[in-house]
Amino acid sequence: MHYLLFLLAVTLPAQDRNKAADWPSHAVTPKASIGAEYMVRSVMHPGGNVVVRDYLIVELAVYPNAREEFVLSHQHFTLRINGRKSPIFPQTPGMVAASLKYDDWEMRPNLEASGGAGNTGVILGRPRQSERFPGDPSARNRLPKPPTAPVPEDRSGLERDRAPKTKPDEIVVSAAIEEGPVSKPRRGYLYFAQKGKAESFKKVELLYSGPAGEAVISLK
Repeated sequence: MHYLLFLLAVTLPAQDRNKAADWPSHAVTPKASIGAEYMVRSVMHPGGNVVVRDYLIVELAVYPNAREEFVLSHQHFTLRINGRKSPIFPQTPGMVAASLKYDDWEMRPNLEASGGAGNTGVILGRPRQSERFPGDPSARNRLPKPPTAPVPEDRSGLERDRAPKTKPDEIVVSAAIEEGPVSKPRRGYLYFAQKGKAESFKKVELLYSGPAGEAVISLK
């Protein structure tokens, strides 16, 4: 799986971060100040905390100066790792959500074995393909769902809590920083596709270049 989801029984209180200086890392531009925190591969959300594999995640907040308004875009930010000359651009929240929702979104190496007798056969190790839309041809040969044990009937007479849980793909979209004109503080997440062991990233910097000016924010 591409993620781990931890649902919180009690919503954790939001940290009071009313200015950029309240964040672990921050910088000042001519039109705004920016606060940021390197979350490694985690998204913290009231609906649950998601750990996303193959992405580095930054939470940030933009605080425009008084009487300043400018357009905020994901593409104004890049991530620089270990001082490399080629920075990493962020992925759209929809791309990250798709990688969580569909197991076969990215083909990964796998071991496949087959066997059988007569006209019947069994294939082991093939990843199950998810149907992206009704009649998706890529999912025609998907394996049947494994059998599940019957759910025992609730005879206690008590109404069970059937409130729907927030899905991981919905969380990453909801938590992403909103693009568009900004004149008041705005907070959210950026997602950067990057494989590898997190401990190998010794130096991580968030770069901003946009209508508010330019900044380099040292995250690690």
